[in-house]
Amino acid sequence: MKSAKNQKVRDVAHPGQRRRIEIKGPEDLRKMRVAGKIVADVLKVLAANVRPGVTTLELDKIAAREIEKSGARPAFLGYCGYPAVICASINDEIVHGIPEAGRILREGDIVSIDVGAIYEGYYGDSAVTVPVGKISNEAQKLLFVTRESLEKAIDAVVPGATVGDISAAVESFVVANGMSVVKEFVGHGIGRKLHEEPPVPNFGQQGTGAKLEYGMTIAIEPMVCAGSAETTIRENGWTAVARDGSWSAHFEHTIAVTENGCEVLTS
Repeated sequence: MKSAKNQKVRDVAHPGQRRRIEIKGPEDLRKMRVAGKIVADVLKVLAANVRPGVTTLELDKIAAREIEKSGARPAFLGYCGYPAVICASINDEIVHGIPEAGRILREGDIVSIDVGAIYEGYYGDSAVTVPVGKISNEAQKLLFVTRESLEKAIDAVVPGATVGDISAAVESFVVANGMSVVKEFVGHGIGRKLHEEPPVPNFGQQGTGAKLEYGMTIAIEPMVCAGSAETTIRENGWTAVARDGSWSAHFEHTIAVTENGCEVLTS
């Protein structure tokens, strides 16, 4: 792998193998901040448009318009053949819900919206789960636990910590609240590619995995199920759902490791 200008490449040890992780320089981080802000702004607009009667395809069109206005490009459209600008996953859909005209949001639903954008060759990636009107107490707890598990994970990001510290922070909080973390889908490094090293699972042990270093950039994204986290894929080949039909929530931020902690690039 060739390193870009302002980037260094580190070999970071993992058990039984070595993976190459790109370390970003000041100019890389500047561009990633812009990409992150674009994603955050688009998510705010989308969340404001979530209400009963809106279709996920309408949300997709709004996202396409907002990303284009920003001077960026959609990160997901065409990625490995993905057919839309955003992922919009409703209730028991965990991730990769494809926007459709027939997918109508209804009172009491929850919808997870995942947005990615490319600015001058650098990626931003973030997700939120939004209530549709008034939701049940159980759904409110699911959103709270998932969102809070992301905050716990972010608190664990400091130079010298490990990916396992992030993973354990998510899993321990989720399990303590009687819910489960999805294991088939994980967070990831991010930068000049949407998915870079290292993988960032939402389960694991403290002190394991890649060490965090100043200049690393990662996407942390807890996916939490109210019931079992066993998954299945719908016939469209993309959308992951909870096998037992339990509802799921998804929150994500793109993070840069700083000298003393971290910076949330998609806040």
